[in-house]
Amino acid sequence: MAMTTIDGIATRFEVIGSGPPLLMYSPGGFDATIEKWRTQGIYAEIQFLEQLPQHFTCITFDRRETGQSGGRVERVTWSGYVRQGKGLLDHLGIDKAYLMGGCMGCSVVAAFAAELPESVLGMVLFWPVGGARYRIAGHQRFAEHLAFVHQNGLEAVVALAKESNKAFGADPRGGPWVSVLRNDPEFTERYVRQNVDHYKAILAGMPRTLLDRDTSPGAEPEDLLRLNIPTLIIPGADASHATSAARYLQECIPGSQYWDVPVSEQTSAATNARVIEFLRQTEASRSGQ
Repeated sequence: MAMTTIDGIATRFEVIGSGPPLLMYSPGGFDATIEKWRTQGIYAEIQFLEQLPQHFTCITFDRRETGQSGGRVERVTWSGYVRQGKGLLDHLGIDKAYLMGGCMGCSVVAAFAAELPESVLGMVLFWPVGGARYRIAGHQRFAEHLAFVHQNGLEAVVALAKESNKAFGADPRGGPWVSVLRNDPEFTERYVRQNVDHYKAILAGMPRTLLDRDTSPGAEPEDLLRLNIPTLIIPGADASHATSAARYLQECIPGSQYWDVPVSEQTSAATNARVIEFLRQTEASRSGQ
């Protein structure tokens, strides 16, 4: 593991494997750490990082406000997540890369492609988040944190962060900066001294822009419709990863490939083979082979 500073925020990252660069936005919602590729749910079963580094230079990192990466109290947007990934590529001297997202990472990849299409060689979107239940649950988390702050104050948030290791998704009372509060004493000092009403205003604005629709968030459909980037979409099928969200991305991204396979058949062997086949074919087409 290594650390660098991107946009003023500490970023923990790892580079493994060899071959064309593959920037991987971790799954895990508001707990999107490097480890989630190996430990969370279906990712623990598929083990992408056991297979993909044999063919690609895999670049993984803790998304800002998660794991050992830092953060900043501001209205976090999809563009902010894009800047972190692009800054990491710049730090590594990489102009263009393939992108892969898992879960909420798919929304960042879509936003990345919409904002910086010239930097994206191809995309893999595995289990895009989305759906009405995902939006409702996300807004509820922010509401619970706002209520906790209103009733108990910012010092209580810090105390809560110190007494457990739960992320925002597991215990919304700790808020989206809970991981940074555990790891960065200087950030914690600034956090408790800030204007609490300004903090509440920031929190109120975040879900309205991050979780603004009942399908896959991240990029506007009009921007996706203008893309000319090879894309593979692999659907999930649960409360946070509605199949309709994956179908929406297929509808909006011209020429995208939709792997119409039920979750029960998304085995490690089959899924890794499909992702590697897509990336290899895209690389061969790009190279004129």
